[in-house]
Amino acid sequence: ILITGMLFYFGWTAPGFIFLGVTLFVCWFFRDPDREIPRGENEMASPADGRVIIVDRLSTCEYMPGPCQKVSIFMNVFNVHVNRVPFDGIIERVQYSPGKFINASFDKASVHNERNALVVRTHADKKFAVVQIAGLVARRIVNCVQAGEQIKKGERYGMIQFGSRLDLYLPLDFEVCVKIGDKTKAGTTVIGIMN
Repeated sequence: ILITGMLFYFGWTAPGFIFLGVTLFVCWFFRDPDREIPRGENEMASPADGRVIIVDRLSTCEYMPGPCQKVSIFMNVFNVHVNRVPFDGIIERVQYSPGKFINASFDKASVHNERNALVVRTHADKKFAVVQIAGLVARRIVNCVQAGEQIKKGERYGMIQFGSRLDLYLPLDFEVCVKIGDKTKAGTTVIGIMN
């Protein structure tokens, strides 16, 4: 905003309008609308706005023992980037992993990119993990919660700046309600049912 104002003040209108466009985009990017949280006790809300790119079963998982299900949501630069807690529980651990910044839509981003995972135990003694993954443009993961903290579905807990991805690692008996290509809204879209 300061640079934009200075450009107009000194009469450099062409670059001023370019910087004005960038300023308006950045202000719009950091929007944080209120959301209607699903009321169903066992319904898991989406942690991110975006598009579902993976729904799969895995034989192993680095965040939980044994096999699990994985749901990945890709966020582009036009999505709201505030991340929300998908389900009530207590954070068992926060696991940060440094890494690369390859395109977050590639499956290898789950392993190679910089990421921050929350491993959560629900009140029914189930475990799940939600993982923020940095991408090609997104270079800053913001996490505002810590281990031992009690979290509630729909609460804001962080963001990934300028596009990226969120992975959910879920128990095998979790009933997934989304499919590849579905659009999601953080805190609103029901990802599935925790049985």
